[in-house]
Amino acid sequence: MLPHITATRFVTPLREGGSLPGIVEASDCGTYVIKFRGAGQGLKVLVAEVIVGEVARRLGIRVPTMAVIDLPAAIARYEADEEVQDLLNASLGRNLAVDFLPGSFGYDGSRTPPADEAADIVWLDAFTANVDRTWANPNLLVWHREAWAIDHGAAIWFHHSWPSRGADSSRFAVQPFDTSEHVLKDVAGDLAAAHRRASAALTPAVLTEVVALVPDEWLEPAPGLDTPEAVRTAYVEHLSRRLENASAWWEAA
Repeated sequence: MLPHITATRFVTPLREGGSLPGIVEASDCGTYVIKFRGAGQGLKVLVAEVIVGEVARRLGIRVPTMAVIDLPAAIARYEADEEVQDLLNASLGRNLAVDFLPGSFGYDGSRTPPADEAADIVWLDAFTANVDRTWANPNLLVWHREAWAIDHGAAIWFHHSWPSRGADSSRFAVQPFDTSEHVLKDVAGDLAAAHRRASAALTPAVLTEVVALVPDEWLEPAPGLDTPEAVRTAYVEHLSRRLENASAWWEAA
């Protein structure tokens, strides 16, 4: 499981994007961006954040550390903003904490990552069908002169369709991915080499290990996927079949 911490103070909302994340201080004396279970996108966004972020980490891509963070009821009582207070009250219990990178700034192309790192990020987004890394919304931070990948909630779209179209892993397995608008496409190095690196790293055991990091209570059941274990198995199957059918989506990319 991911590390387990408790929020001790809500610092401020981050009014960017549709999910209204916020900054909190936690029981381990760290400061985190909290992604709320009660936000409009629901628990599946938290699942995608963990799975894609941890796949990225295993590919050597820099991503902030993550933890499961408990949000106590007492924190909401002292929030004056009614919208934020409603969100806090809707998110009591386990949420996702992403390490806050102080002094980081949004990627603007002025400090490009090395070509091989850029290629790895392009491959990650193609593999996980993450359309949300364009110049309109780069979802990259620059911290200590290095690129960090963030915000993967829009990836692995198939789980939003469970149990109907999303239950068929063959559709996700061959879905083409268009990299023409990717923020790093023009600075990415050898994409074939990136594919070889990633394919060697993402063994079935690694994918199983990554999916196992998601808390059971975030794995919403669906007809035919009635237990957390069944849902985990479906995630591993979808990702494994995607990897096995790389010629269908990577060449198209």
